[in-house]
Amino acid sequence: MFSLNNKKALVTGASGGIGKEIAKSLVEAGAQVILTGTREQALKDVCNALGSSSNYLVANLGDSDSLSGLFNKAEEMTGGIDILVCNAGITKDNLTIRMKDEEWEEVIRINLTATFKLNREAVKKMMKRRFGRIINITSVVGFTGNFGQANYCASKAGVVGMTKAIAIESATRGITVNCIAPGFIETPMTDILKDEVKQQILQKVPMQRMGTPKEIANAVLFLASEEASYITGNTLHVNGGMYLA
Repeated sequence: MFSLNNKKALVTGASGGIGKEIAKSLVEAGAQVILTGTREQALKDVCNALGSSSNYLVANLGDSDSLSGLFNKAEEMTGGIDILVCNAGITKDNLTIRMKDEEWEEVIRINLTATFKLNREAVKKMMKRRFGRIINITSVVGFTGNFGQANYCASKAGVVGMTKAIAIESATRGITVNCIAPGFIETPMTDILKDEVKQQILQKVPMQRMGTPKEIANAVLFLASEEASYITGNTLHVNGGMYLA
C-alpha cells in the first residue's frame, strides 16, 4: 500500500524483535535499509534474511566514539538517508530511592541523548535535500509513568518533547518528525515474563492482548510514506487502548 521505492533508511536497534520487523517492512515497501545494533552476528542474520536491499553498521549508541559519524557512514553507504528510525533503547529498572547514578545516566544517554544526536545529524542533511522522515520510538510509559522506571519514563517522555521541537524547526524544509509510542508488545523481552505478570499487564489493555512487532512496523511504514506528509510533531499511540491521548 505504501511505496518507499528509491528511499534509503537507517534503523537503530535493528537486531531486536521490533527493529527487525521495522527493517523488514521498509525493505518490502521498496526501501534500501541500513541496520544498526551492537550484535554483529544478529545484524548479519537479519541482512541475510532481507537480501540485497539491506546492509548493516555495528554501533553502540552509548559510546560517543561509536555514535560519532554513524549517520555519515550510513549516508556514504546509500548516497543519502531519507528515513531515520530511532528504535534503539535500554532499560535499567530500579526504585527511585535505590537507583544508582549510572543506571539513570546510561538510560538517558542511549534512549534520549543518542536519539537527539542522530536526529540532529539527520536534520542537517535532510534540510539541504528538502526532504526527510524522522520517526522516534518512544513508549506508552513516557505518558503514563511506570513503577520502577523513573529513568526509562523520563527518557521516553524527553523523546516526545524533543521530537515536537525538532518538528517545528524543520517543518518548512519538507521534513516530518514524529513519534510512535508502543504499548506492551510481544518480543523476546516479554516472552520471558511469568504468566501471572502477563495477566496483570493485560488487565490494563482494553483489547486484552499484547501488540505485535508487525503492528509497530506498520505504523512506521505509514509515517515514512508520502501519505503521512502532512503529519509532524505528533505521537502515534499503538497500545490496544491502554492509553488514550
